[in-house]
Amino acid sequence: MSELSVKHLLGIKYITKEDIELIFQTADNFKEVINRPIKKVPSLRDITIANLFFENSTRTKLSFELAEKRLSADVINFSAAASSVKKGETLIDTVNNILSMKVDMVVMRHPNPGAGVFLSKHINASIVNAGDGAHEHPTQALLDSYSIRERLGDVGGKNVVIVGDILHSRVALSNIYALKLQGANVKVCGPKTLMPKYIESLGVEVELDLRKALEWCDVANMLRVQNERMDISYFPSTREYTQQYGVDKALLNSLDKEIVIMHPGPINRGVEITSDVADSDQAIILNQVENGVAVRMAVLYLLASKIKQ
Repeated sequence: MSELSVKHLLGIKYITKEDIELIFQTADNFKEVINRPIKKVPSLRDITIANLFFENSTRTKLSFELAEKRLSADVINFSAAASSVKKGETLIDTVNNILSMKVDMVVMRHPNPGAGVFLSKHINASIVNAGDGAHEHPTQALLDSYSIRERLGDVGGKNVVIVGDILHSRVALSNIYALKLQGANVKVCGPKTLMPKYIESLGVEVELDLRKALEWCDVANMLRVQNERMDISYFPSTREYTQQYGVDKALLNSLDKEIVIMHPGPINRGVEITSDVADSDQAIILNQVENGVAVRMAVLYLLASKIKQ
């Protein structure tokens, strides 16, 4: 298969295992490009991409921008905080105004789940979901799987535990879909109050004991507690959360094997992981950041090749 089965990347649940493999093969090529002295290729020279961020984002926005510029695309950046959205303009009006500037692709982060799906039904441009509420964050899941594949050789058959705030995390949901699609075994671990009610219907096991989860897994993906999405308190205190679900070097060293530590960022150092874990050889957090650019280049390139047909 040499092209994606979809016109948009709205979520992992809409794509196939073959799509993921194609994205990873393409990312392999782009990873080689971004490690060259001249890091630019003219692949998207005639494509205009609008980055629409209705929610704050530093890492994802920078990663997409860098990916777009490495591919020589024309880039428009739009931040809702400083826009007419504040004056009551609707999402479709905002996007149509931007599309009237002849934009081919839209990379969008939005606080409402399903915003990308809604938009894809109303506009012609290709849409990449850069995070919609607590729903999905497909490129993060792709770069996470790509990083596991790079470190361990394959994702299929690996035991992966996702630890922390599963309830509010779009990263967790997209990762579960992506890992299951590639044949990994997945568990989630965290306080009962931060587990969605439907979680077991996704084919994952819940493990409330962190030590047991770490003894089982090959990879632990440590999530940040998303205080900004919480309107009530889900656990007594940060200190208590850290005591039960934080990972430090002593805990890792006490396991009878070496596991891989991941984190989608930004890290709350000393909460979900300590600095000596984040900066250790077991952590592939900086690899995830580098791989994010290559994976996003692959996604943009493959979607753009469908536009050009």
